This record gives sequence, C-alpha cells and structure tokens, in this order.
Amino acid sequence: MTNDSESQVPAEDAADGVDSADTPDAPVEAVPRSRIPELLHAAVASVGGVERPGQLRMAEAVADAVDNGEHLLVQAGTGTGKSLAYLVPALAHGDRVVVATATLALQRQLVERDLPRTVEALHPVLRRRPLFAMLKGRSNYLCLHRANEGTPGDEGEGLFDPVEALGGPTGKLGQEVLRLRDWADETETGDRDDMSPGVSDKAWAQLAVTSKECLGATRCAYGQECFAEKARERAKLADVVVTNHAMLAIDAIEGAPVLPEHELLIVDEAHELVNRVTGAATAELTVGAVNRAVKRAARLANEKAVDALQAAAENYHGLMETAQPGRVEELPEYLAYAVTAIRDASRQVITSLGETRDKALTDEDAVRKQAMAAAETLHETADRLLRDSEYDVVWIERSDRFGLGTASLRVAPLSVSGLLREGLYKERSVVLTSATLKLGGDFNGVAASVGLPSDARLPDARTPGDNPGAAGSGAASGSGSEDEPVPHWRGIDVGSPFKYPKQGILYVARHLADPGRDPERPDMLDELTELIGAAGGRTLGLFSSMRGAQTAAEALRERLDNRILLQGENTLGELIREFASDATTCLFGTLSLWQGVDVPGSACQLVVMDRIPFPRPDDPLMSARQKDVEQRGGNGFMAVAATHAALLMAQGAGRLVRAAEDRGVVAVLDPRVETKRYGSFFRSSMPEFWYTTDRNQVRRSLAAIDAAAAPIRPVAERG
Repeated sequence: MTNDSESQVPAEDAADGVDSADTPDAPVEAVPRSRIPELLHAAVASVGGVERPGQLRMAEAVADAVDNGEHLLVQAGTGTGKSLAYLVPALAHGDRVVVATATLALQRQLVERDLPRTVEALHPVLRRRPLFAMLKGRSNYLCLHRANEGTPGDEGEGLFDPVEALGGPTGKLGQEVLRLRDWADETETGDRDDMSPGVSDKAWAQLAVTSKECLGATRCAYGQECFAEKARERAKLADVVVTNHAMLAIDAIEGAPVLPEHELLIVDEAHELVNRVTGAATAELTVGAVNRAVKRAARLANEKAVDALQAAAENYHGLMETAQPGRVEELPEYLAYAVTAIRDASRQVITSLGETRDKALTDEDAVRKQAMAAAETLHETADRLLRDSEYDVVWIERSDRFGLGTASLRVAPLSVSGLLREGLYKERSVVLTSATLKLGGDFNGVAASVGLPSDARLPDARTPGDNPGAAGSGAASGSGSEDEPVPHWRGIDVGSPFKYPKQGILYVARHLADPGRDPERPDMLDELTELIGAAGGRTLGLFSSMRGAQTAAEALRERLDNRILLQGENTLGELIREFASDATTCLFGTLSLWQGVDVPGSACQLVVMDRIPFPRPDDPLMSARQKDVEQRGGNGFMAVAATHAALLMAQGAGRLVRAAEDRGVVAVLDPRVETKRYGSFFRSSMPEFWYTTDRNQVRRSLAAIDAAAAPIRPVAERG
C-alpha cells in the first residue's frame, strides 16, 4: 500500500545521491529492437510475473520512440507492468536513462526490486550489468558537519548542542538527535529512508542541510566523507538514475545541474508532473521566514543591514496581520513598498555577509552559510513578486498551521507547459506514462499541460517497418526554428489486463439533488448509509473537502455499526493498514486518498465519491489559469476545472480494481455526472466499468459480491 504523501522531497534541495548496483563488465552496445520481446519475457520471468500483451506493446513503443528521437505518452492501466515495459527497452538501448517518479514507494520498488532483477535477467543478452542509482535532494542525507560540530542557532548564539537546545537528552527531540548521532557512526549511506525506526522532521532538520546551507565539499572538514557528495559521485557513473518530479523540475526549469546528462527521460506517474513542477516553481514570502533571516544574520552581518531587515520584517508583519486572502493582480503601493524594503534589506545582508567572510574555515562558516541561504531566498522571492510578470500569479494566503493566523504572499507560474516545453524535450527522448493520461478519451489535454502541443502530434500507431521520415527528427529539431524545436510526440493506450466491464460497476446517483457548498447533504448521507450497509463496510470514501469527510464520518458513526476511519485521526499509512486488515471497516478522507492507495482484495469493494472534485472557485491559481484560457478564446472551465476534476476522478476510480480477482462498485454521489453536458467527459475519463444509474441494481450487486465468485455484471444488459 502506498500513498503520495510519503514522496515529497524539498524542491530547493539540488544535491543528489545514489544507491548503485554492480559495475559494467562489457562495452555498451545497443540491442536490436527485434529482441525486445525476448528481453521482456526474461525480465518478467525474473520478477515472477506474467507477461501481458499491453506490456509488450508498450515496450516496443518505447523502443521506437528512443530509436526515432520522438516523445511518447503511454497510458498503461493498473496491472500492465509498465515499469518493466520501459526499463527493458531503456537498458537494451544502452544510453543513460533517467526515471522520474512522483512517489518514494515507486522509487524504492524500482531500485530494490525491479532494476536488480531486470539487470540480472538481461545480463546474458546485454553481456553487461548496468549501474543504477536513486538520486535525492541533499536534505535527505545526514550532514556529518552538523552531527559532529553542532547546529547553527536562530538566536545569534553561533553553534550550540542541539540536544541541550531541544530539552536535553531526556526530551523526545533530544533522544531522537542522540539516536541520529549514533546512527551517523553506523550508516554507510546517511540516507534518511535507511534509518529504522525513523525520526521526526524536526529532529532530522537538526542534522541535515539544504544545498544553500551546505558549506561545500572543498571547504567542509567532512567533505571527503560526506554522504551526499559520495552519493553524487556514484550517480555520475550510473546508467539508470531514479529520481523524483521535484528534482526533475529543478533541472528542467531552473537550469540547475542536478541530473547527469542523459539520452532518455522516463516520467512515471506522469499525471502528477504538472502539480509537482508547479509546487517546485512556487515561492512564498512569510513573516516567519523574514524573522528567521533577521535572527540568523544578527551575529555576522553589519548592524545597519540587520536593522534594515528588522524594520522591514516588522512592517511586513503588521500588514500581513490584517491582509485578506485572495489573488493580487497588482501589488498595492503599500504592499509593494514593504516587499521592496525586504528585497533591498536582504541584499544588504547578503553583501555584508560576503564582506565578512574569512579565508580560513571556522565554526562561524556554518552560521554564515545558513544566514546567507535565508537572505538569498528572501531576496529571490521578493524580487520575483516585484517583477509583476504576466506569467506569474500572486496571491495572499492565510494559514493557521501554527495557530498564528498570519498571512503570506505566494507566487506561482500561470502555466508550466511553456517551462516544460523549453526545458524537458530538448536533445533527448521523453516517455511519459501513467494509468491516467487520457481525459475525455483523448491525450491532447494532458499533453498540452506538459508542453506537448496538439499540432505536433504524430499518428498514434506505428506498424513494424514504418519509416518515420521527417518525424524521426522531432526531438532534436522538429519543424520550428533551431532555437525552438517542435516536440513531436505520439500517444498510445495499451489498456489493462483487467476486465473492467465484468469486474466493476460505475454507478451515478442520478436521483440525488445537485450538491451545493454546504457539506451537509441529507439525501447523499442517506444514500451513502444504504450503500455501505449493502457492501457490509469495505468502503473507501473519497471526499472533495476535509469538512465533507468529517461531516460524513460523524453522521455514519451514529447510523452504522461499521468502524469509520477518518483521515487526520492517525497517520495515513496506519489508517490504510487498518482499513486493509478489516473488511467491515470504512476509510473516509480527501485528496491524498484519491490516488496512490493500493488495497487489493475484499477490504475495498466500494469506492464512493461524494461530488465532482472541482477546484474551489476562490482558488487563486486555478481561477487565474481558467481566466487565461478564456482570454485566449478557449473553454477555461473544461481546460482547467473539468480537467483537474476528471484526473482526480479517474485516479479515484482506479482504487477499486487492483487485482484480477477484485470486484466492486464505484459510486459517484453527484448527479451532474449524468445530467450535465460535461458529464460524459468524466465518464469517459474513468475505467470502462459497466455503467448504471439504477440504485436497486447496485445494492443487489454489492450484496451479492461475497456470495458468488462470478463477475458482478448485472444480468440485464445495458440498453
């Protein structure tokens, strides 16, 4: 069982590291495409799997894309075995490949299971054992300088013992830091994910650094032993580097050299790419960040610079206490003045810290480096806010994360498609794959969002022996100018080995009232109660808001004897384990449950969506993107709001059938999926389940699931 929340790597961490395999034992030679079926068969056998037609079709399509310098979108349904379908042709081609995923779970599966077995299985044909690596951000590795020398403080006191600062060795944080120090002497990798049991984020932060805070291998006394630096060096030798979308975003849109040069990029879980790149390109100016920068600069920067930043911080804090959330199309004069003061003062601090740098390395260098990183981040964010770029969206967001109720300024790109088109597709072939890439039955929507224009699309199918002609140069040159190549691409849907029409029902509760803003929908709660009763529990409830999930959980706990688990009442991983272990239990939650949850078998036989998960009307970024599409003559609602919702619904529906034996119902308690013109777009975006609006038939089918092993398709054929 996996969930996406486990996968986040801080976007600012640009250093990388690896876990590698064996060393090569022969020169690299490409294996002919004609041998792809033989290689795939060997790889599938090595992991104890069953070869599938869609898997072979995908492997051959990937091989064609690499050979012809094209880009490829592959929709591969659950159970296809897409990891081996792209690894086999990638290894066969012989060039370096980078695989970017959205979740930590898939990264570990690739490095710990799929790659080792595939390398061994292909060795007799390849006559070599390609190296493979997992590349992460620097803050995922323990910093030996901090472990041995201490942590810079925020109070201008220089270095201090983190154990004493965190309540002493008897406090929880102090105990965790002591355990980390002991682990530093034992671990070979320093990788946080290799530590078991783990520690809290706050404890880890005491002994880890971001790339901006790092002293640098040549200046740090521990540079030769540094876990991150050793890992980075090993990564340079890898033939296959497994990374994440955030690191890919840094490499593609910031120009930071975090990925080694490569000829093939594979983006797995590609439905998440736009969100992850947007997150990496989003910046925030918070009161807390400004105050921390003041404290960190207090000891080493000159007094005039620190006083200027302190005054700017106080002014900004006062303004943010009363600031109202919402989009800011142009910074008002008073706010622009406050941000300008922060930008200019942080520049003074940066200059001052540079002037006070000593040639010899001292303990103060760690303090200075941390202060410099804080000031540089402030300056970059403030400067971006003041540029007032037409390609950025600025808004005020109020957060109660720490009970302070303070607001902050945020800035994000209006679109990442242009950034991706410029940074992702040059001088390499790119394969993007997911179980969910066709929305409304077509690739064009998702393709456009990741920078692949519809007018550069090539025919979806290629028959063996076809000559690609001019299309073959799409990745390298295309039909545009030399500076702006057209990224030619193909789309292919290899299907799924599951028999969706016989394994699942898509039920839309047409008789319910259209949902409004109020989460208390009595008719929806009545319907949900009856469905869970018919299923005997076994329900994954997917809600468009946390308030809706809480309201439903409270109501159904009073109505049913079934145990209702609610997201937020325990860790997500523990909730999923409890849900999977008891077939009568239900699990309710919001966005992080819509994708990544893998609970095959009888524990999940009913997936319920309370409503179409449209973005909030007051969401500044989504509403700005929708308005931008409309101003360019497009349908903003369908291009942004409907596409966002359809992607989530397709992912949510995918939670039902995870194995060939699974049977169940996806129930959408929003009649608009049936009654509105856009409803067909949502229905065609989901797996091809048997479709009905007959509430009585669905109840009978749910009740019969455990009584018979036969498919749950109703006897009556759809009219």
